[in-house]
Amino acid sequence: MNLINTFFNVKVLLDSLPQLLWGLAVTLQIGITSILCGLAGGLFLAVARLYSPPFCQFLIRTYVDVFRSIPLLVLLIVVYYALPFVGIRLSPFLSAVTSLSLVSAAYTAEIFRAGIEAIPHGQFEASAALGLSNRHTMVDVILPQAVRIVIPPLTNNCINVLKDTALASVVAMPDLLKQATQAQALAANPTPLIGAAIIYVMLLWPMVIVVGRLETIFSRGRR
Repeated sequence: MNLINTFFNVKVLLDSLPQLLWGLAVTLQIGITSILCGLAGGLFLAVARLYSPPFCQFLIRTYVDVFRSIPLLVLLIVVYYALPFVGIRLSPFLSAVTSLSLVSAAYTAEIFRAGIEAIPHGQFEASAALGLSNRHTMVDVILPQAVRIVIPPLTNNCINVLKDTALASVVAMPDLLKQATQAQALAANPTPLIGAAIIYVMLLWPMVIVVGRLETIFSRGRR
């Protein structure tokens, strides 16, 4: 069997394509849900860390440091396989989303915090002079400016979350990688794995290009 028939068998690829597309749909469900939860959690943590009492700031800083340090695969295994020993049983989908969201929120919190702290302090003083409350200052003045700064790193973080969804296969979640592995076993041919890799590239490459362009555009704006 030559190289083409081994890795690029068209018949095997076409036969496994419906299975791969179903796995892609599951991957997108996990990824989008985790991204949204991570964005909401990260924004909350960033604002709370900047304006909460010192003890709460310490707890948030500890959370961020811990979940940025722990490998996602380890966290996923702990959530799915260890929590049942204390009576907490999550489905494979919830286990994957929970693990990805916890890690994503930690990184997102740091991104938002850096963006907020990059806003000149004069903006806060001007808002106070206008009589704006802390909430209106943050929502109407600070966050709209910070968002422009953090869009490139946030987009890059979203790409990482989508790539990390491949780890959901370890908890029997029928994502793209899991479906490709099963199709490869059934066909006794690695072509489905190559097909999955191509789908990942087609999905994420445009996002990588967008990140590069956003970084260029916003760096020009700051200059």
